[in-house]
Amino acid sequence: MKQPLLAFNDKGIYCAQANVYLDPWRPVTNAIITHGHSDHSRSGHKNYITHHLNVPIIKHRLGDINVTGKDWGETFSVNGVTFSLHPAGHIVGSAQVRVEYKGEVWVFTGDYKTEDDGLATPYEVVKCDTFITECTFGLPAFKWLPQQEVFNDINTWWAQNKAEGKTSVLFGYTLGKAQRLLKHLDTDIGKIYTHGAVENMTEVIRPMVDLPPTTLITRDTKKEEIAGNMVIAPPSAHGTPWIRKMTPYVTGAASGWMAFRGARRRRAIDRGFVLSDHCDWQSLLESIKATGCEKVISTHGYSEIFSKYLREQGYDARTEHTQYEGETDEGETEQKDQREKEGGES
Repeated sequence: MKQPLLAFNDKGIYCAQANVYLDPWRPVTNAIITHGHSDHSRSGHKNYITHHLNVPIIKHRLGDINVTGKDWGETFSVNGVTFSLHPAGHIVGSAQVRVEYKGEVWVFTGDYKTEDDGLATPYEVVKCDTFITECTFGLPAFKWLPQQEVFNDINTWWAQNKAEGKTSVLFGYTLGKAQRLLKHLDTDIGKIYTHGAVENMTEVIRPMVDLPPTTLITRDTKKEEIAGNMVIAPPSAHGTPWIRKMTPYVTGAASGWMAFRGARRRRAIDRGFVLSDHCDWQSLLESIKATGCEKVISTHGYSEIFSKYLREQGYDARTEHTQYEGETDEGETEQKDQREKEGGES
């Protein structure tokens, strides 16, 4: 039986011909990394290859690593296998990996979204024979509104809170979501303050994209300064002593999971905004069709349900288990990542 070009094993997604792993979750010699979230870029690998925009991000998170940056579409070969990176649209520097060997083409998406968020390089359709896709939100119930509508709601919420003399505290993952929120907030309403983890990651990303000014909250920041303004913080800051300085405050969270009834209540959040850095159901289907692929491998998310639907549509579809988490409470393993606390108060 012919060996597949990419196979899933206990370390990650493996190309045996090149002895290269894609987003491995255990230490390996050669790793191609799609993006900077900690479920996809882990420590311990000997050699890292990623898009050059992602290099400073993973260095910030992983420390001193041996990493090589590539441009979009730049090809590089290992033992006859040709690799290239293409925009995934998920967060800044996020890539899909195209793998070609003897005329056979596979594409691994990592995490991706097709809506242009104004920060990440927009998603690019890459033709292939086999498509490895995440399906974090692979249910018909997930249908995203255009982001401008969501940001109109967020800015209206902020203005209303300010009129009532309350500070707006908006939770979003430190890498990706926080910068997307910053990009689209209306600074005519007020100033934007940040938790230390958000500020530190934003400073890494500022040279790559245009973002509004932010003010780091420190031990010396007075509550009166923050009043009525916007605070961007990671979800892990909710319920900690750090947030008391915002009183009186109103909390909000931006996540695809806010589409579920009860999600806001379970997280003790005052207001939920449905905003995801992943594809919704329709975008997943459109992306797969656009590749022209015949085979689809679904990973993290509603993979079994999604694969079953694809088979009904005539695709050769199956699932594979990975250690990727998609968009979850632990989407960046925040409680485990000590870098999240840099510059912030406990």
